[in-house]
Amino acid sequence: MTTRPTTSAGAVDGQGSERSGQLETRGIDLVPAEERAGRPRQLFAVWAAPNVSYLSLVVGATLILMGLTLPQAIGIILAGNLLWICTGVIAAGGPVAGTSGSVISRAFHGVIGNKFVLVLTGWLIAAAYLALNWSAASVAGIGLAARLGLPDNAAVHAAVICLIAAATLLIAIYGYATIVRLYTALSILLTVVFIVVTGYVLAAADWSYTPAEPLKGGALTAAIGIGFAIIASTPLSYSNSPDLARYLPRDSSPVAIAGWTALGAYVPSVLFTTVGALAATTLDMTDPQAALEGILPGWFVPVFVVAVVVNTMANNGMTAYSAGLSIQSVGVRLARIPAVLTIGILGAIMTLYAILVWDFLTSVNTMLQLVVVVTGPAMAVAVTDLVMRRNRYNGAELLEQERGGPFWYHRGVHWCGILALVTGGVTALMWVNTSFWTGPLAQVMGDVDLSIPAGMAVAAAVYWAAARILRTIPRP
Repeated sequence: MTTRPTTSAGAVDGQGSERSGQLETRGIDLVPAEERAGRPRQLFAVWAAPNVSYLSLVVGATLILMGLTLPQAIGIILAGNLLWICTGVIAAGGPVAGTSGSVISRAFHGVIGNKFVLVLTGWLIAAAYLALNWSAASVAGIGLAARLGLPDNAAVHAAVICLIAAATLLIAIYGYATIVRLYTALSILLTVVFIVVTGYVLAAADWSYTPAEPLKGGALTAAIGIGFAIIASTPLSYSNSPDLARYLPRDSSPVAIAGWTALGAYVPSVLFTTVGALAATTLDMTDPQAALEGILPGWFVPVFVVAVVVNTMANNGMTAYSAGLSIQSVGVRLARIPAVLTIGILGAIMTLYAILVWDFLTSVNTMLQLVVVVTGPAMAVAVTDLVMRRNRYNGAELLEQERGGPFWYHRGVHWCGILALVTGGVTALMWVNTSFWTGPLAQVMGDVDLSIPAGMAVAAAVYWAAARILRTIPRP
């Protein structure tokens, strides 16, 4: 194979690794050394673009609507977003393994066990996040359609949802090189638009805001726990970070990879979630789009709406890209592009239900609180495995699926990982507090939601102890 000079996107011409604007044909197979280029700092823009987010404004406003004060809300925002460090840490495995995160996870679940885990975390939860973000964009797009004089009916709503979904899937289909180059530009453009929105929000915000009836005692503790779970659910959902680092050279600094990934997501997430909280001090954010449009000049409203839609496309483009790789990792005989389309169709169906049947804010809060029951323990297991192995993954061995291979374990299942995931998930479920389910331990403790710390701590401890006792992970 003849290679050519690297592009600014960090990819080179050659089979499986095309330049931006060309379809990426590589799936979960190893990325050869000659096709790796770029530097970890590129990851900052890749992770910033999807997190310059309208959904962040909605989530920030939710904290105030729950009855928290502004300082309390900001404290939760700062603390909950620290879990982006976990997303950064597991990203460091991408260049070392040279393959996707959905393949690396065979190390901690086993070849067969990993398939079942990916159906839940890589398919269903990914599709649910696609639906969640597309719902946010669709609310904005439907509002813009009404401003343009289109009828306000289910047919128009469905058409808007399908158009946004189709445009998003194009990003995922074109793949890594396009994502890196496109997101660098989008992170700048979206930041400019949202900074303008921030300016109007700050001008209208009440910095001395206090709730009419400030929360105290158990009610305050419960609200803080729920708020933390909502904020932290986003970084915990991004177990796909190795997918976007695997094209970097193998000798890239793992600290730099973790740092640029975490920082790229943390900064915009904190900034714009805080802006959402500030907006709720004076605006009625039960209808966030109408509230924000009410303080923006008329000419800027369409720009804002388009930015909301584009941001969601950036966010979901990344999710759909990784979900397609997860489908391949399970063993479904689909090329990467049909796999992306499959997960996209599932997400679009869920979006249609969320918009046409369910309330948007209810969808957001319920979804974010429930997914941590799975994503928190899953992230804890991934981080623990990387630490125990000291990030020494072998991509060629991970891709072996034959009986008796290095990650076959016992009948294809690494029971240490499955046990950790199940015990962590059950623990989280006992501590979660949502609108339709409150775990028994949360009830005993006054409706306090400790699903994330409890679930992650138990999962990490069980995995570490079981792997050490059974000696399934060799000491480095």
